[in-house]
Amino acid sequence: MNENIIEQLQQASQQFGTPVYVYDSSKIISNYHHLKSAFKQVKVRLMYACKALNNSNILKLLRNEGSGLDTVSINEVLLGLKAGFKPSDIIFTPNCVDFEEIQQAVSLGVHINIDNISILEQFGAEYGNSVPCFIRLNPHILAGGNTKISTGHIDSKFGISVYQMRHLLRVINTYKINVCGLHMHTGSDILDAGVFLQGAEILFDAAKDFPDLKYIDFGSGFKVAYKAEDVTTDIEELGQSLSERFLEFCKEYGRELELWFEPGKFIVSEAGYFLVKANVIKQTTATVFVGVNSGLNHLIRPMLYDSYHEIVNISNPQGKMRIYTVVGYICETDTFGWDRKISAVHEGDVLCFKNAGAYGITMSSNYNARFRPAEVLLIDGQAKLIRRQENLEDLLRTEVEVITDQVSVNS
Repeated sequence: MNENIIEQLQQASQQFGTPVYVYDSSKIISNYHHLKSAFKQVKVRLMYACKALNNSNILKLLRNEGSGLDTVSINEVLLGLKAGFKPSDIIFTPNCVDFEEIQQAVSLGVHINIDNISILEQFGAEYGNSVPCFIRLNPHILAGGNTKISTGHIDSKFGISVYQMRHLLRVINTYKINVCGLHMHTGSDILDAGVFLQGAEILFDAAKDFPDLKYIDFGSGFKVAYKAEDVTTDIEELGQSLSERFLEFCKEYGRELELWFEPGKFIVSEAGYFLVKANVIKQTTATVFVGVNSGLNHLIRPMLYDSYHEIVNISNPQGKMRIYTVVGYICETDTFGWDRKISAVHEGDVLCFKNAGAYGITMSSNYNARFRPAEVLLIDGQAKLIRRQENLEDLLRTEVEVITDQVSVNS
């Protein structure tokens, strides 16, 4: 970490306390344009996957750069509209939702992406050809860095199998459904550009049966670096090879289509830092633990996905390196990292988890009745509070009291 970002993070921790999520707006913007420029040969649209980080300030930041929005729940759609995205800038790709949620999204005017035949039949019966939609196909490609984030394989709940194409086309033709786009998403943390190209050929082949397409959407899954030695998706190589093949396909198809991606982690992960305080240093017969004022309630990825986040002691960045196991304060085994080399930690020091911009705050909870942390945005050289830390009133806000001191449970 460079001295400038360490100083900014130190100041943020002093100003807003810990635990706190801090996001670097310049890095978010840089990542967005890095990806977009890799596909400059084609008509490309980036639809930011807001499930990664959905604070309205982040949404507005990306909207101002020209991004669209990928949403997976009706509430994410509403957040996007509230943040100023036009309905035409939003794609809604739900999974296993009630048809009423689809109807609500249609009424809001956003792009609809359908990933199962049952919903497609209801959609056709309700709207016929009056409302265009995307079809999410499952290409049966096993890809991604963890089974929980591999979404395009044969046992995945996502998408309509490419082997159901005959059935799919029967439904579409019966109801005269207007299919304007084809979509796939094979998983996250994909290294090999060949996976995208393999999926592309499947979508291009399927597109022959859909004469009115406007969009081809490849989802996302670009690998970001969590360790210094990590190999990442070569965005330039992917941009070059996929763009060339896409242009060939457009000629074969007979007109130019838009190429869409739905990046989330690629844009915000590296821009995020999670700051915690070392509560205790606890030495056992086998391990030196650093117990911090956070846990799986704030950053569950290491426990859920075995993900790696580099941990830096920003209170003593030049100190002698020692080996620690960093753990949380939750009444579960919530280990952030085993046997990590960290500069000497003292109680009260502030530790920083890097690459914490994606799926941190959005997957947080109130487990153990703990408050969710504040969020801060570094913008124009200043640290701006964009979400305050919760308090006890927030925990109780939605409760409905039926047991009072005057009423017996047995009465």
